[in-house]
Amino acid sequence: MGKPLIPAQRRERIQEYLTVHQIVRTADLMDLLETSEATVRRDLEWLEKKGILERTHGGAILNQRVIFEQEYQQRAQHFPEEKRLIGELAASLIEEGDIVFINSGTTATQVLQHIRRDSRITVFTNNVNAALELGEPGFHYYFTGGEFQSRSNSLAGRFALDTLNLVFANKVILGVDGISLKHGCTVPTNAEAEVVRKMIERTKGQVIVVADHSKWGAVSNFPVASIGEVDKFVTDEGFAKPAIEDLAEHSVEALIAKNAGV
Repeated sequence: MGKPLIPAQRRERIQEYLTVHQIVRTADLMDLLETSEATVRRDLEWLEKKGILERTHGGAILNQRVIFEQEYQQRAQHFPEEKRLIGELAASLIEEGDIVFINSGTTATQVLQHIRRDSRITVFTNNVNAALELGEPGFHYYFTGGEFQSRSNSLAGRFALDTLNLVFANKVILGVDGISLKHGCTVPTNAEAEVVRKMIERTKGQVIVVADHSKWGAVSNFPVASIGEVDKFVTDEGFAKPAIEDLAEHSVEALIAKNAGV
């Protein structure tokens, strides 16, 4: 065993580890730093107060700030295959007779694209891009209306909220820009946040969140739901197993989208 590290050195190594892995267990840090569990917990508490990480049961995740909303086409280039698989799995959760809210975003678009065309369901969405790609969907399909948001290819504002007030859904499927245990689900704009909150409010059933693994630990500008409001989280195989366990402790079922050919 080498010379014990001073607190500043330990905390620097913790940050370096999280930068690479995004998530860490206390036991792993005890081995890495050659120190006690109590010391690791104090370091994690100190780093959490600085906003660097978020403590979880048995470890921590890196805090990642998402300040600006990227253009839709930019976001579509991130993890396209993972998003396709997530969309396919999430679409399979929709059952005959469902009324479903689906919001904007690249992963939510994949959900819409994978709904069976002969499904006897009704979808309400503010997702303009999906309409451009779906063509004739086959199922009942309604737009919320509202002011066009060019960066996200979505609809928002008073007209969108008024439309959502006219119906109750029994499922809502939401794409988000960040999800964490402490801060819940977040999106980059207030306009989209208002629509998502209204969708959740008007849903008398499951809240399903869809996001690739890179969104875990990310925090955007506007909160839309706490972890306690989420029933299922559909993500990809890059999602860390400890994070699945953390979600389970908050009664959130993590569903992992896998490539059937693997």
